[in-house]
Amino acid sequence: MAEALWAEKYRPRTLSEIVNQKDIVNRLMKFVEEKNMPHLLFAGSPGTGKTTAALALVRDLYGDNYEQFFLELNASDERGIDVIRNKVKEFARISVQGDVKFKVILLDEADNMTSDAQQALRRIMEVYTSATRFILACNYLSKIIEPIQSRTALFRFYPLKKEDVITRLKYIAEEEGVSYDEKGLDTIYEVVSGDMRRAINLLQASSSYGKVTQESVFKVLGMTKPKEVQDMVKSALKGDFAKARESLRVLLVNEGLSGEDIIKQMHRIIFSNDMDMPEELRVIIADYLGEAEFRLTEGADDEIQLSAILARIVLLGEKYIGNK
Repeated sequence: MAEALWAEKYRPRTLSEIVNQKDIVNRLMKFVEEKNMPHLLFAGSPGTGKTTAALALVRDLYGDNYEQFFLELNASDERGIDVIRNKVKEFARISVQGDVKFKVILLDEADNMTSDAQQALRRIMEVYTSATRFILACNYLSKIIEPIQSRTALFRFYPLKKEDVITRLKYIAEEEGVSYDEKGLDTIYEVVSGDMRRAINLLQASSSYGKVTQESVFKVLGMTKPKEVQDMVKSALKGDFAKARESLRVLLVNEGLSGEDIIKQMHRIIFSNDMDMPEELRVIIADYLGEAEFRLTEGADDEIQLSAILARIVLLGEKYIGNK
């Protein structure tokens, strides 16, 4: 088994290897054909291919020697105004010769840059645009100041579809000689949604158990099987508060789960096909879960908040299902 992180080992190297983001790839390929491009702003949730697309773009532009024309900075680590004024400015001001007349600077996690740094960057983008193009990657577009947004071409990256994530995971598992079952891969997707990087890392970690199954995935995550949480919810809906609360204590004390982990699993369960309940009931429980999750993040007690949710579910079960 390879020692390297699979997420890096199997990262697409060229634009043609990127899946799912076809519209974005087609637009970027036109820049490669024209050997010219504007400043770019990549926005989207983590693991959707922003950094990968930027690296693939510069490889397609410059070939194997792309590193001498490319500077990558993680703005969350180097986000101060001094870095922008010195490191970025120094690289941006040097002109280049060749088919591509500009260099590229990638500022990853640009939404973590300070406001002053973004203002300084705005000026540098204007002054050195003939010699340098900027690619800014961010998770939250609202944190990028408007003057920078207006000077860039926006590319929105959307979470990858389930079939694309599963297909890639199967390919990597087969390349690495790892056995798996369909339920295991489905569980990975349910946990990470469209975050491909996290999906691959979770696949690698789960493979240490010999086979990637639902059980091995939950072991890696430190989570219990959904059935245990589902049984707890069903007990509450049937009006058995004592049994539901005892199940909760087992999850918190014996299994060592956090209140937030349990709430997230409860949220997935109430919207799953395994739970037969009126739609209005799902909506009300979801509202309670959201309120409790907020309180936990503010420092409330896990057991008290979750016990309160179970108590409400008991009362709702009596009203909507009729179990007492």
